[in-house]
Amino acid sequence: MDASSLRDWLLANDPAFSRLRTGLRVTLSVCLSVGLLAALHVVILPLPKAAYALAITLSIQSGLSVKDASMREQFVTRLLGCGVCIGVVWLAALLEGTRVVSDLAFLVLIFLATYARTFGPRGFALGMFAFMSYFIGAYLRPALGDLPATALGPLTALLVGQGVRRFVLADDWRVDLGRAVAAVETRVDRILARISATTGGIDVRDRLQMDRQVERLKDAVLMAESFVPARPETDGRHDANRDDPRRIAVTISLFELHVAAESLVVLARQAFPPARLVAALRAGPRERVERAARNAARSAPDDVYLQETIDACLSLDAVRRRLAVAVQRLVAAPDVARGMQSVPGNTEAVGLKQAGLSLSNPALRTAIQITLASALAMVFGLMLSRERWFWAVLSAFLVFTNTRSRGDTAMRAVQRSIGTLFGIAVGLVAASLLQTMTPVILILAAVCVFLAFYLLAVSYAAMTFFVSIVLALVYSLIGSLTTQVLILRLEETVIGSLAGLAVAFLVFPARTETLAGEALRRWCTALRRLLTDAAEGRSGFDLIHRSQVLERAYAELSSVVRPLGSSWQLVTRPGVVRQTLMTLMTATYWARTFAGGLAADPARSGPDLQIAGARGPVEAGLPSAQMVPLMAEALAAIDRIEARGGVLFLTKRAALPRKRRHFRLSRQSSLVGLEMIALTLSRLEPELEAGDASQTSPPTGPGPHQESRA
Repeated sequence: MDASSLRDWLLANDPAFSRLRTGLRVTLSVCLSVGLLAALHVVILPLPKAAYALAITLSIQSGLSVKDASMREQFVTRLLGCGVCIGVVWLAALLEGTRVVSDLAFLVLIFLATYARTFGPRGFALGMFAFMSYFIGAYLRPALGDLPATALGPLTALLVGQGVRRFVLADDWRVDLGRAVAAVETRVDRILARISATTGGIDVRDRLQMDRQVERLKDAVLMAESFVPARPETDGRHDANRDDPRRIAVTISLFELHVAAESLVVLARQAFPPARLVAALRAGPRERVERAARNAARSAPDDVYLQETIDACLSLDAVRRRLAVAVQRLVAAPDVARGMQSVPGNTEAVGLKQAGLSLSNPALRTAIQITLASALAMVFGLMLSRERWFWAVLSAFLVFTNTRSRGDTAMRAVQRSIGTLFGIAVGLVAASLLQTMTPVILILAAVCVFLAFYLLAVSYAAMTFFVSIVLALVYSLIGSLTTQVLILRLEETVIGSLAGLAVAFLVFPARTETLAGEALRRWCTALRRLLTDAAEGRSGFDLIHRSQVLERAYAELSSVVRPLGSSWQLVTRPGVVRQTLMTLMTATYWARTFAGGLAADPARSGPDLQIAGARGPVEAGLPSAQMVPLMAEALAAIDRIEARGGVLFLTKRAALPRKRRHFRLSRQSSLVGLEMIALTLSRLEPELEAGDASQTSPPTGPGPHQESRA
């Protein structure tokens, strides 16, 4: 694989190289911090083990937990974290002589560190710094006289982490946007390559592969949209008349590209596009694409299906070129500064903070859960080992991180235990084979650190696996590696995971079904807001923004309901959950089509925001006589779905027969989208299954899953 192919592969699997940078930042920060401390150790003064451990731990947390928007705010968070670290380690050392008091102080700190998450990203980061620092201090027990030298660890991690983030692997929205758009283009090319590889027909296997490519395209588009500078919202709305048209042009072009690619995949199933036209789309200039389209149209002038597929190819080519121009203008503009982006969780944090210290506050309930799980892990961990029980507390604390429900916690506990088991086995073998090869061990440890945090966003089990390998290698370097120690590490991890699992199910249990109902309510609210904004005549950019909010609501919903069909349960419902999610994803797809059709209306876009080449005469002036009843039908369907809540994902339905439906580009896409929203949601209504299932059959999946030839 050459450099170009490697870059394309990375972009396709990691848009904007975000995971790559996270892994590199953490690895580089750890290596530089340890290297600097080692140099100080040799040249100036010996350093205690706690200094190295704190430097490594805070380098990792600095790379993962510090999420402030600006470099200045990040520096403030790291500086506060350094102060918290030093104070907490000093407290652990001071209380070392009274173990009972030290353990109780640890539990109090766990409660405070967890509740601090309600104060936004900085509170979350400082809470993680405090917990990990006390963990290191209580575990390694630095003497009071060693504390000044120990403080060099967090100070070094602070300076190195900030330097790596500022000078080595800095964030640049222009570069990030360019990479993300390149990833979008790569995924469109892969869709075209898959169409080319079908040699004139699309079978079930081809359809499944195209569906996966379309899903990956959506992920890349959402990533690219996150890098487009945006003004802060006012009352939840964007004002397109005051915003920068260059920003809006990029957002609309990304949105159109997603819809155009999906439409081509749908239409290719009713009439396969000519091979020369697809080849021109992949690498040809506009003149070559238009010539291939004219030749294909002349070859079958009476085939309406082929004509629509050709139109879809031309639309995709046009929007790709518009996107390239829009991105170039935005990136080249010196007066465009990236607006302050809202950090996920801020709004929720404010709401939680306002709830106060009452059991109705989810933050307080979570803090109590984690503290009780840690106490339980502490008791049983001490029964197993008086020296290494801290691993049990660490596991109990971490299995609750970024989880929403007891099902989520159970999945995380299982993943952590499995990752630890296999990581210890591989680490033991690697350390045994490399006993006298210190440079190789160091290189392998650095590689494993990178892989652990590169894969963190993909698999928690994979992260735990590689971290366990690193720990085995570190034990080998310091001469403490024994089979008994590694087995004890696994046992303590299982104890902590089981403690977290028990508390999640017995103390303030958050049922996945209940959280699924809340997430469904947010999805319904987003869809309802999109429809009402359209009825009020909001701008095309507003509607596209609403469509993006709906996409994010669906992504959250699919994440929340995932444990309902997971294999750890005694009774699983993967078929029912998947069927319901696919239907909601279909409704999301048609909502996007609806918003895109209205956004192309010059009356909604305005003269400065009109999309070049848009089908203005077709989309403009949607007849209210057609729109009003369809809008009322769609809103009524949303109300009925919302009222069912989480039960929606537990209701088994009879399979509806597939009915081939022709998707016509010649019809107004906004009208088609509005019609299909209500028709799609009707699949989730049990009363239809009894009587009307044989009469009408909405599509059984999103656009790419739909059978489209009459």
